[in-house]
Amino acid sequence: MRPVVATGSSVHELDPEPHAPVTECVSSDGLMSPAYRSATIGVVAVMTMFAFEGIGVASAMPTVARALDGLSSYAWAFNGYIVLGLVAMVTAGEWCDRSGPRDPLLLGISLFGLGAFVAGASWSMAVLVLARAAQGFGMGLAIVAVYVVIGRAFPDHLRPRAFGVLSAAWVIPAIVGPLVAGLLTDHFSWRWVFWAVVPFVVPPMLLLVPRVAEFGGTAGDGPRRRGRIRVAVVAAVGLACLQQAGTLRGLAGAALVAVGLVLLVPSLRHLLPPGAMRFARGLPTVVVMRGILAGAFFAGEAFVPLALQTIRGASTAQAGAVLTVGAVGWALGSQVQGRLYGRMRRHLLVQLGALLVAFCLATVTLSLVPSVPYVVAIGSWIVGAAGMGMCFGAIGTLTLELSAPADQGANVASLQVCDSVGSVVFVGIAGAIYGAAFAAGTVSATTFTTIWLTMAAVAAGGAVVAARIARPQADGGGTA
Repeated sequence: MRPVVATGSSVHELDPEPHAPVTECVSSDGLMSPAYRSATIGVVAVMTMFAFEGIGVASAMPTVARALDGLSSYAWAFNGYIVLGLVAMVTAGEWCDRSGPRDPLLLGISLFGLGAFVAGASWSMAVLVLARAAQGFGMGLAIVAVYVVIGRAFPDHLRPRAFGVLSAAWVIPAIVGPLVAGLLTDHFSWRWVFWAVVPFVVPPMLLLVPRVAEFGGTAGDGPRRRGRIRVAVVAAVGLACLQQAGTLRGLAGAALVAVGLVLLVPSLRHLLPPGAMRFARGLPTVVVMRGILAGAFFAGEAFVPLALQTIRGASTAQAGAVLTVGAVGWALGSQVQGRLYGRMRRHLLVQLGALLVAFCLATVTLSLVPSVPYVVAIGSWIVGAAGMGMCFGAIGTLTLELSAPADQGANVASLQVCDSVGSVVFVGIAGAIYGAAFAAGTVSATTFTTIWLTMAAVAAGGAVVAARIARPQADGGGTA
């Protein structure tokens, strides 16, 4: 049975696999036309705020932890953010479907700003961790609401480009964020890394909240939907166990992994679309692809600076530059998908992006060969990031297309949950490979090569799985 999308008072079958460019009569208005300008600038402002804060905090956190005598709790400044974010994503999905995106967007942005203010004023690491958790909850509410706004505010033909500009919002923060955070930390105080975010809370609310007030909810508030939030709490605890297990060794770490999986895996069956765990065709596979690609790419990315510094002797700035230029590749890839979407089969667009990620992770290993300049990693990472930009934009648009209006929030939340879980699980696997080598005193180029080739295989497997995005023809003879 084909997915359906309600449009106005009618319901239309949705074919996600057109043979040719879309030729229906559509508005010639662009993203910056008067009808869409405030929504476009608003969603970009939200994402830019998250990007500057995330990159700045990552750069300043070592100094913050030392100043607050909290190095032992360092990981939880990030773990709490992710764990509370997962609960908030599911909460926001249900809230958006029931009442519309305005209230979760408003509360999410406000909590994010309040958390930033408290984090900057923290007098202990415990307070900082709680403030970061509040920020994570706010981010989770707002990011789902932003996706729903894209689904409600923009017509079908503009959504791919809307996701393109959403990705572009990361470029400037990725380039100047570490520098700004460093200057604030070195010449003023690390507290200003957090406080500088607070004024940026206001513009998105002024631009978006009046615009989204017209978008109401369409779903009921039945027991099944309310139950998803309780399941999300269980999943979040499982995710926290997996994250904490990465800091332990031996039986304690293995036991915590087991507990985390027992809590997390059954929960995902209730938080993801039916059939997602077996890669059912259409929406279930679209959602799972987000977790596969996020996990593979970010697990590989986490070890690029460490590998280049320890094996090739690159400086911190030189190693970080590889990841910085990746933001440009991501934005370019997202712009490409914005132009190709509707002109080629959707699953082929995602497959191409996944193959670029696999190529990146396989070829970045060359940067560790002594006879090869380590800067080849820059080329590899631009290619891989472009692949991620293509996939993430297409996957976001497909999720909205394949969702009835009453389920857009819930399905966007599933997308974000997969992103978080995939990142934690695969970064954990990469960490286990590195941890085993470190414990044995055998960390070498082979260690990082093993990590990257493993993740390249995951991305290549994702390219194969992406074929299941396509729906079968009615006669069973191939894909549309």
